[in-house]
Formats: sequence, structure tokens, C-alpha cells
Amino acid sequence: MYANEFDATMQLIRGKWKIRILYQLNGNEHSRFNTLERNMKPITHKILAEQIQQMIDAGLVERHDFHEQPLHVEYNLTKKGQSLIPVVDVICDWGLANIDPSELKETLCD
Repeated sequence: MYANEFDATMQLIRGKWKIRILYQLNGNEHSRFNTLERNMKPITHKILAEQIQQMIDAGLVERHDFHEQPLHVEYNLTKKGQSLIPVVDVICDWGLANIDPSELKETLCD
């Protein structure tokens, strides 16, 4: 249960990694776990797995298991996940316009 619609949206994207995962998956139609892990250093294997599972449970990400050996699994954004991109883009744009760039370790949207 959420307090309100704002709370619901923020809970879906809160945390250090979920917006980064959204952007990684948005930039690639299909992403493998190892590629995500490599592109998101210093995230740990465990944290990435937990965050992706939470996003799957929330309906933001789909997991496709190709039932092959070696294991072949890909992740992509659902329509619901894709619909969050414009929302986080606006948040990014606001940050770029209102925060001194020297205070940012990195930029996700430029």
C-alpha cells in the first residue's frame, strides 16, 4: 500500500541503482546480466540481482530465459518501465539545470 501516487512512483525508482538500471536497459533493447554488472560498476552481483528482481516484481523489467547452456538470460524494460523514462528525464534535466556540475560524480542524462 502506498501513501499516495507520488509515494508509489518514488518507491518504484528509489535507491541508488534503479534509475541507473532503467537507463542501462533503455539504452539497450536486450541486456544480459553480466553486461549490466560491467556497465554499472561498482554495483555488486547480489545488489544488482536484488534490484532487478524488485523491478521485475513491480512490472518494470522483463526477464527472458532462452533455456540454453551456457545460461542465456536477457532483460528489457516493459511498457510500464519505458513509461518512467520521460519522468526520470525531467528529474535529470532539473538536476543538470540547478546543480553545479562540480558537485556531480557523474551524469546519467546529458
